[in-house]
Amino acid sequence: MSDRNGLMGRREALKNMMLGLGAGLAAVGAGHVAWASGMSSAPADLLPAGAVTLKELSNRLEKAPRRRDFKTVPMILTDPSQWDEKALNELLQYAGAPKQVWDNTDLEGPWLKLMRNSMNVQIWSFKHPNFLALSATHGTAHLALYDDFLWDKYQLSKLTKDKYQTNVFIKDVPTDQDNPADFENPDGVFSPRGDSVAVLQKRGAVFLACHNGIWELTLSLHQKGVNPDRLTHAQMTAEFTNHLIPGVVLTPGIVGTLPELMLAGYQYAK
Repeated sequence: MSDRNGLMGRREALKNMMLGLGAGLAAVGAGHVAWASGMSSAPADLLPAGAVTLKELSNRLEKAPRRRDFKTVPMILTDPSQWDEKALNELLQYAGAPKQVWDNTDLEGPWLKLMRNSMNVQIWSFKHPNFLALSATHGTAHLALYDDFLWDKYQLSKLTKDKYQTNVFIKDVPTDQDNPADFENPDGVFSPRGDSVAVLQKRGAVFLACHNGIWELTLSLHQKGVNPDRLTHAQMTAEFTNHLIPGVVLTPGIVGTLPELMLAGYQYAK
């Protein structure tokens, strides 16, 4: 009888161990799915007082899926599943006002400063806390939307003639200066120190990525032999798409998306 009890005990222990292992694998799988769909992004926690509509949009965008598990990507996207359709639709349907979209193409230009200044004026001078600024990002400015992994792997600093060794455009400012009420601080987050993609995202700005820009950049790298894993062009395009920084909204192409945004009431700025 004792042998039987011992055998049953061992079976029960083995069963519990397998259940625990299964739960652990499920958790790992869930973590992979969450990463692959790009669900996580920094919340917009520097919104001004009264930005109720903008806050609601930021919450919806934070939950909107971003597919980042592509294996290959074609030259021309033909199905909404190939870009961030839900997030883009949230922007097209945004009920707040005013709405402005910046056509940003030059990494070394004043694009982040101009967006910051526009937001400051709209929010505090004209009292529009729900003002929404979008960056229609393409050209060399698109380099700011890739994570550190890609900058290192593909030596993207060389495309800036080594002026930028890393993606400095996604760096945040010290948290002790993140005070939405202290908007007149000349050294604070709303000053030139806040000229970064990360800070503007926390203020509610949204950065749009360009599939066509990704395709053309990867084509150039492919032709130059900058291809450490010997990927096909379609595979490299997928890898670059998968390594867009959190919070970015992928479009099928910026130039073709701009008319959609303008039809939705966005004011064009260059």
